[in-house]
Amino acid sequence: MLQPTISPDRKKNQIISFLRLRTMIGLLGFLLPFLLLISDSIAEKVLRVEFSISDYYDNGISGDLLVGVLFVLGFFLLSYRGYEPIDSKVSNLACFFALGVALFPTTSQNDLIHNLHFVFAFFLFSSFIFFSIFLFRKKDKLSKEPPSPQKIIKNKVYMTCGIIMIICIIVIALASFDVFGEAADKLKLVFWFESIALISFGFSWITKGGELVWKEDKKPDEKINVEAQQ
Repeated sequence: MLQPTISPDRKKNQIISFLRLRTMIGLLGFLLPFLLLISDSIAEKVLRVEFSISDYYDNGISGDLLVGVLFVLGFFLLSYRGYEPIDSKVSNLACFFALGVALFPTTSQNDLIHNLHFVFAFFLFSSFIFFSIFLFRKKDKLSKEPPSPQKIIKNKVYMTCGIIMIICIIVIALASFDVFGEAADKLKLVFWFESIALISFGFSWITKGGELVWKEDKKPDEKINVEAQQ
């Protein structure tokens, strides 16, 4: 029985959609802090920064937006496949953690739900860090050529984003355990460092999606053929 063939144009469209999925995942993380601030300011008619991003759960439209973005991000991650099985496994876990963050609010009076929120949030950011530092920086095993100048630059971006996220998690943990005292609440350290971590995560995924233009980048049709090395 003859197997249906896929035209080169159709394959190209599938790959472009795959790259665009990475960009959309990154944009969701990148824009989330700004969307929460803007939506809450419109609803309350005053600029208000909560102690953490999760504290927007009970803020009406901002809470709905937060949960909605987490669900969309989760299902985008579930749709992500990557080039090797480990990419899919980590993205599936990240989807599970994102849904856990959405379904177990930190504002709950139930201690178990409250604590589970932090567990899911920690592992969600850990999966983002794993993508940036390890998975995005992998070299195509089938290629015998050295990494391109663009790949080297992008690897530095991924590593930088991963390190920033690690630093943010450390600061967030210290602030949560009241190491900084009243300064944590006064300066909203948790919110701002969560925002920096999300922006770093987003920038890493947008870079991997190929939407940013780099010096001597290949043309779009050429870049598709070497995406596994990017």
